[in-house]
Amino acid sequence: MTSLTTATDPAGAGDPVVNEVAGVPGGIGADARARRADALDAWLRGFFPDRPGIALVAVGGLGRRQCAPHGDLDLVLLHAGVPGIDELAAALWYPIWDAGLRLDHSVRTVAEALSVAQDDVKVALGLLDARHLAGDPALADQLIHTAADHWRRTAVRQLPRLREITAARWESHGELAFLLEGDLKEAAGGLRDVGILRAIATAGVTDALRPAVHAAHRRLLDTRDALHQQVGRRVDRLVAQERDGVAALLGLRASAASGDLGDGDALLRRVAGDARTVSHALDDAWRAADRLRSGRHRGAPGRAVRRPVARDVVEHDGELVLARTAIGARPDPSLSLRVAAAAASTRLPIARATCEWLAAYCPPLPAPWPPAARAALITLLGAGAGLVPAWETCDRYGLIDGWLPEWTRLRSLPQHNPVHRFTLDRHLVQTAYEASRHTREVDRPDLLLLGAFLHDIGKGVPVGEADGAAADHSTAGAPLAEAVATRIGLPAAEAALIAKLVRLHLLLPDVATRRDLSDPKTVAGVAERVGDPTTLDLLHALTRADAAATGPAAWSGWKGRLVAELVARVRTALDTGEVPAPPDPDPALVAGPLPVVHLGEDRVSVAAADRRGLLATVAGCLALHRLEVISADAATVDGRALVQCRVQPRYGLAPDPIALSADLRRAVSGDVSVIQRLRGRALAGRGQGAAPRVVWHREAATDAVLLELRAADAAGLLYRVTCALDEAGAQVRAARISTLGGDVVDAFYLVGGWPADADRARIEAAVLAVV
Repeated sequence: MTSLTTATDPAGAGDPVVNEVAGVPGGIGADARARRADALDAWLRGFFPDRPGIALVAVGGLGRRQCAPHGDLDLVLLHAGVPGIDELAAALWYPIWDAGLRLDHSVRTVAEALSVAQDDVKVALGLLDARHLAGDPALADQLIHTAADHWRRTAVRQLPRLREITAARWESHGELAFLLEGDLKEAAGGLRDVGILRAIATAGVTDALRPAVHAAHRRLLDTRDALHQQVGRRVDRLVAQERDGVAALLGLRASAASGDLGDGDALLRRVAGDARTVSHALDDAWRAADRLRSGRHRGAPGRAVRRPVARDVVEHDGELVLARTAIGARPDPSLSLRVAAAAASTRLPIARATCEWLAAYCPPLPAPWPPAARAALITLLGAGAGLVPAWETCDRYGLIDGWLPEWTRLRSLPQHNPVHRFTLDRHLVQTAYEASRHTREVDRPDLLLLGAFLHDIGKGVPVGEADGAAADHSTAGAPLAEAVATRIGLPAAEAALIAKLVRLHLLLPDVATRRDLSDPKTVAGVAERVGDPTTLDLLHALTRADAAATGPAAWSGWKGRLVAELVARVRTALDTGEVPAPPDPDPALVAGPLPVVHLGEDRVSVAAADRRGLLATVAGCLALHRLEVISADAATVDGRALVQCRVQPRYGLAPDPIALSADLRRAVSGDVSVIQRLRGRALAGRGQGAAPRVVWHREAATDAVLLELRAADAAGLLYRVTCALDEAGAQVRAARISTLGGDVVDAFYLVGGWPADADRARIEAAVLAVV
């Protein structure tokens, strides 16, 4: 495929490649893709020699006549052993390169091409798209027809290898239906999978390319066309900053009723639906291939045995189907949930005909649910690895909407926090899966699973539906979760506990990373809100499950240790009624000659002569050595100042401990050369993004006022802010740094009482000036 349009000139006018190569406008849609293919065909034929025994064959998008605006050109120079083929190839490829086109090419005889296809299943699939462009048509037809015939004869043998390659690609790129920034081509459910469906259909295994798949494929191609046109170059990953522009090119508009915050959300919902259609079709195709390989599709007697796996559910031919007694009688409302629970527990797929029957004939659930339905839901949520595929199958056939009317709003809802990797629906299911790893750590595993599944139900609630305002999603979600818990039949006290888990599900990580855990007021405040050890254990498990389901940026070893430390202190307060005393400083820091520098795996401790600005100096020195400060504590003991920091490498590589220790000693002793280096690095590290904000908290600490800074992350930020606070006359006794994607929430404990209005304004202005 070729670069036929530019982002600044969607029609192609003035694009040198368009004018020189094709003279055909770009655009979006099947007609535009076909016009690009026609233009390329004509251009290539214009300089291909008319000689017997050679042919130019297109594969890939050009072979399918589905050329993206900024795609690759995939060509095979086919020959019958004619002399001078290398010179001919060079004469063909160089004009293409000179035109600025990306080219994937090969030079082969028919026998060589078929031999490579026999050894490489990806090449075999590529030849299924082969199309004659120029030269000897008989030679090209020989390859095209022989490759297709060879695939039909060997597909059953080659499909297992293709499935392995596909699974590896999915593992690398994830599932397009649930990713916030998925690859339209390589992710599961993307364009590459449509090519696999086409190959399976060509082999006669199953009718994989049904009308719904064709429609989804066209929309995904349109989305990629628009993405190329929006960006102005080849890119297949639909990143967040391009979604609104792509949506505009496709004529998509946000829907407030669906919780969309912009046109890009409508686009993401459509892509998710199309990717699901492709993924479901491929799942069905793989199962058909498995049956074909096993020979069971022929109906050999005694080969397929019906094995009971649960009440009203049996395994037949590797799939779950309904028992004959369940079909003959009037089904009870819990049947669909019980089938889903059986599928998740056994990790067997539900037969398509069974899903269709349940969607058509299973009666709606009453309110409250019968105990069998409630038990089946908990079994489903706690099934571990079997949960996600079973849930997705049920969602495919509309069963989830019958269980939970709220699911329509949650399905494919984008999340606009950069640490999230999944859409909201998948995040909720994934959190329940992660929570199943912690069920043995809590007294009520059923409430943990349900709380995990409902914890973000408040996201996407339109303005005005959450107590008359656009409330925080935790606050907005609590009554919604309680209503669901009541509907499924939980007693009032347990439904209230589910609401409490949803309301407080961010409490532990927020406090652990943004507050001083040694402050008795911090611990007492959490203990008061949690109320009892059972709830504390549930929140601790939910916190870890939520972070694991969010993505790798949401959790780390240090955050886990901070949360565990907070839980331990709160547990002591709940068990004894007394808040644990703050830990004593390291004895090595309060004795011996100054300065004292101790370096640990994730800690840096410094003792020096007491003076203003020591915390800023230490923070700057750590930034100089590319260490991020997670928390910092400053205290004065017997006339010496102590600064203790938890740190982590900013770029993953630990600094040289000898050089770091030497710089710290010189810096805290007032070495001018180190101070100058700190100031130079600070000026070079300013962040960008949305306007920073300062928030004051008067009652959050025992002996200090809390200043909270919300700003874009940048190297040396802590140094600049602590310097500004020092110059404004504010004394910092502790700092807590919490990073959320590209933003930070830094909390500074300022001693000396609540500042006057003028002093607060002056301090705030000083902080904002350096951010």
